[in-house]
Amino acid sequence: MKKVSKTKIASTYANALYEAAMQTKSLSAVAADVDGLRKTAAEEPELVKFLANPLYDAEEKKSLLAEVAGKLKWNPDTLRCLDVIADNGRFKELPLILEAFGHIYLQRQGIAEVEVETVKKLSAAQDKKLKANLERKLQKQVAVTYKIVPELIGGLKIKFGSEMIDNTLASKLNRLENMMKGE
Repeated sequence: MKKVSKTKIASTYANALYEAAMQTKSLSAVAADVDGLRKTAAEEPELVKFLANPLYDAEEKKSLLAEVAGKLKWNPDTLRCLDVIADNGRFKELPLILEAFGHIYLQRQGIAEVEVETVKKLSAAQDKKLKANLERKLQKQVAVTYKIVPELIGGLKIKFGSEMIDNTLASKLNRLENMMKGE
């Protein structure tokens, strides 16, 4: 039997959810559900472990998810996708599926994904200014993901598509060191 990569599996489920949401005209609601689920999965890894545990059967998991869906007012498409994931025993890949959906959603909406590494969290004014400058440079709306990396010492490292702007103090120090060595 041919082994399929987890990324391919995640992409398949994410595409199916996107297409279902498009057909039922509930894309924004599903995207909001997925965003909330993604944050919950990141903050509560025990939840994903529980859902991925084969000792609990799919019906127990689906019952729990239906209860949660009712309280959080999830879109029916979101719940149906989670039911299929439960039936197929794919909860181990849930974080990858949610991430893949996020990428697909942004790409099809024409929104550029940008990853910014900083030493500390930016203020609201800095965030707004950075987003405005990125939107002007990229000529499209941007979705910025921040990553705190203390090793950068200062400055920003910005990645979008295949491009990277490295304006960090650590990078500048490395360049200075290389110049002094004559490299």
